[in-house]
Amino acid sequence: MSFPTPDGVVRAVRGMSFEVERGRTLGIVGESGSGKSVSTQTLMGLTRGAEVSGSARFEGRELIGMPAEELRRLRGAQIAMIFQDPLSSLHPLYTVGWQIVELIRIHEPATTKAQARKWAIEQLALVGIPQPDRRVDDYPHQFSGGMRQRAMIAMALALQPKLIIADEPTTALDATVQAQILDLMARLQREFDTALIMITHDLGVIADMADQVLVMYAGKPIEVAERRELYYRPHHPYTVGLLESVPSTTGAKERLKPVPGQPPSLLRPPSGCAFHPRCPYVMPKCRTDVPPLMGEEHLSACWLPLDVVGLGPEAARRRTEESS
Repeated sequence: MSFPTPDGVVRAVRGMSFEVERGRTLGIVGESGSGKSVSTQTLMGLTRGAEVSGSARFEGRELIGMPAEELRRLRGAQIAMIFQDPLSSLHPLYTVGWQIVELIRIHEPATTKAQARKWAIEQLALVGIPQPDRRVDDYPHQFSGGMRQRAMIAMALALQPKLIIADEPTTALDATVQAQILDLMARLQREFDTALIMITHDLGVIADMADQVLVMYAGKPIEVAERRELYYRPHHPYTVGLLESVPSTTGAKERLKPVPGQPPSLLRPPSGCAFHPRCPYVMPKCRTDVPPLMGEEHLSACWLPLDVVGLGPEAARRRTEESS
């Protein structure tokens, strides 16, 4: 996926490939600007002006190039999205209940307003909003941040979609409310057997929610593995850096290890591996050759052998030189 700009073509997403089944959660993690959000927004037809190639199939139906009217019928009913900022996603001039009612009646035209209103109240109660029969007539600004996010989840689940895309749904919430929202989403996912794509930069959220994790960097997937495999045996140096930059919960007084440098410009990405300017393990080959995603169940786009990450840069270089 690319965006033409006056300064050149921004190659926002390249080589993206994943699948997610019902009842399973795929976590997509990476720094801001790595392509997490736009890759999934493209599936929903929300990236106007982008040049898109490739294939995205939902239950055998091709989403890329799908007619706008057909895609509108799919959005909300079978594929729903929970956005990062519910205050900008909910219309400020309409009550929360009215917006849920409209969603229901658009996709279920035989439903009366009274039936849809009752349905909306039931959905608000399902996500834990107190006095839903009264709050259904409140406007978004009358809800707290956590309640607005619950209302967005209620709207997303109103028609029991088969896939939910949650784009950083807890970023603006405090830790207590964040935990409540994550618990709510996990419970509702189990109840409705929904497939979930969770987009976040928070590795703690991924540890709680995901079955499989996809790490993105500079618009490309660089590591894909089951959650426990990725957390306990990470391979790509960028993934290792992300994990080392998470504060310890054991009480140990250790300095954080930030990933040095800045993400590259997607207008002019570096040659070879995009991470090589920031990588402590960099070798000459990294600067010239682009590593493909390699492996069977644990995929990684890195020229390092699987058993050298964690040895340290010097030991890794020695091991690599010996093996070559």
